[in-house]
Amino acid sequence: MELIDFSLTSDYIELIKLLKLLNLVESGADAKIVVEEGQVKYNGEVEFRKRKKLRQGDVVVFQNNTIKIS
Repeated sequence: MELIDFSLTSDYIELIKLLKLLNLVESGADAKIVVEEGQVKYNGEVEFRKRKKLRQGDVVVFQNNTIKIS
């Protein structure tokens, strides 16, 4: 499992934008699909909200990646 430390440059980032920005998905459409299918966990729970606002301290798990928002 890979640990990714993502530093915010604003107050928050939306979940699908994070997945796309880190190149964990091919496109925004793919990001929406993986979230809708329940493949993403947010702070230990499956997250279905595509535009969930991620803030400092949040942890996202997708495939073999753990992303810590700082």
